[in-house]
Amino acid sequence: MGLRNKKILVTGGTGFVGSFVVKKLLERGVPKNNILVPRSRNCDLRKWENCQKVVRGRDVVIHLAAKVGGIGLNRAKPGELFYDNIIMGAQLMEAARQAKVKKFVAVGTVCAYPKFTPMPFKEENLWDGYPEETNAPYGLAKKMLLVQAQAYRQQYGFNAVYLLPVNLYGPGDNFDPAHSHVIPALIRKVYEAKKKNQKSIEVWGTGKATREFLYVEDAAEGIILATERYDKPDPVNLGSGMEISIKDLVKLICQLSGYKGKVIWDKTKPDGQPRRMLDVSRAKKEFGFKAKTDFHRGLKKIIEWYAKKA
Repeated sequence: MGLRNKKILVTGGTGFVGSFVVKKLLERGVPKNNILVPRSRNCDLRKWENCQKVVRGRDVVIHLAAKVGGIGLNRAKPGELFYDNIIMGAQLMEAARQAKVKKFVAVGTVCAYPKFTPMPFKEENLWDGYPEETNAPYGLAKKMLLVQAQAYRQQYGFNAVYLLPVNLYGPGDNFDPAHSHVIPALIRKVYEAKKKNQKSIEVWGTGKATREFLYVEDAAEGIILATERYDKPDPVNLGSGMEISIKDLVKLICQLSGYKGKVIWDKTKPDGQPRRMLDVSRAKKEFGFKAKTDFHRGLKKIIEWYAKKA
């Protein structure tokens, strides 16, 4: 699908990932007037009539809008995270189907995978167990978009595809301590400790859990490539295929930030999913996606970006 002459809706288009997706669309030659980016403050997608309004006359929908956060927010507001995400996704896809949208790209989450998934996570393991408890309501709400996409393809011939991005990071990330994910939360903690000459920082968990990270610009490219080239019912992982322990991640952030204090691990707090790394072969095979940004280089970029903004 060539996107240049298409009218495209990008929900969450001013957000962390969405702003890069919009940038990539413009680089592809899509006129600015053809890209609709609704703002949540005046277009609440939990309301059916707003979903109907934004899909009208659109050829493509890229659904990125989500209520999302780290372990803290997932533990504090599991009901909100479940309801807001499931209602937005279900209504938007149904409105898009009714409006005869040509393609719907649903962006899910790695949190949809079972807590104990064999490494690396393969798309066929997605239904082999229950997600990690701290983020299961969010993960399951986003997973239902896959069920809906496959059911709509089967019954209506609706062209909906489903992507599973791993943890993302990069400039423009959310550094609010109440909502941030692991990398921005740690960068902020280390930055403030260094600024205040604190001799130590406290980090949740044991540090043994592992995570995979994908640079935000790479993720945006993967989403665009899938929009252009992928039209099948099977879900597709979007990742970098790397794995790092939280302990090593903290060490690396301290090193790149020039912080020499001690790290104290609060083992009363949860680690989250024990290990996380994706099999990324399907994305490469189906639409030629491969992550380009080296993790050290990407981490250095976000640390420098935050230091300028803070």
